[in-house]
Amino acid sequence: MAAIESTRQDAAARMQKAIDNLKREFSHVRTGRANPSLFDSVKVDYYGSSLPINQVAAISIPEARLVVIQPWEKTMLPTVEKAIRSSELGLNPQNDGNVIRVPIPALSEERRQELFKNCKKLTEEARIAVRNIRRDANENLKKAEKDKDISQDEQKKALGEIQKLTDDFMKKIDSLLELKEKEVLDT
Repeated sequence: MAAIESTRQDAAARMQKAIDNLKREFSHVRTGRANPSLFDSVKVDYYGSSLPINQVAAISIPEARLVVIQPWEKTMLPTVEKAIRSSELGLNPQNDGNVIRVPIPALSEERRQELFKNCKKLTEEARIAVRNIRRDANENLKKAEKDKDISQDEQKKALGEIQKLTDDFMKKIDSLLELKEKEVLDT
């Protein structure tokens, strides 16, 4: 029975990591609204080290389509501005000598569809990860039954539990996609 429980717990933990990864990936998808997590992937050269912007500056959202970035040190203004310009975000930061204002332009319908298509791709990758975790768990249970650690009945019951766990995580993935769809496709 310990083999069944450890297999189930391991599968649940790994499936949760797949969900967490999907949430993190979704947070990087630009939706036309200002969001501090947009800048998580932007690195700034800070005295020879490459650091995320949020470690060298305060990021605030005063309006729905504006991000204000205030570096801890004024000497960092040009470096932060350059990092944002050279990032893949396609944003145009404006440096006024004290803070950097980053207007977030509205997305065209075509761009929204493109972003949603990318979200569906990320969702499918999460589904594949969950299915691979299910396969690994099932193989562990079959091996345990073959090694006579568990009975056939226990194995069948455990396989059913793993399938139910997989279905629950698939529903979570679908609901995350649904939320992101509303966020991306609505203006």
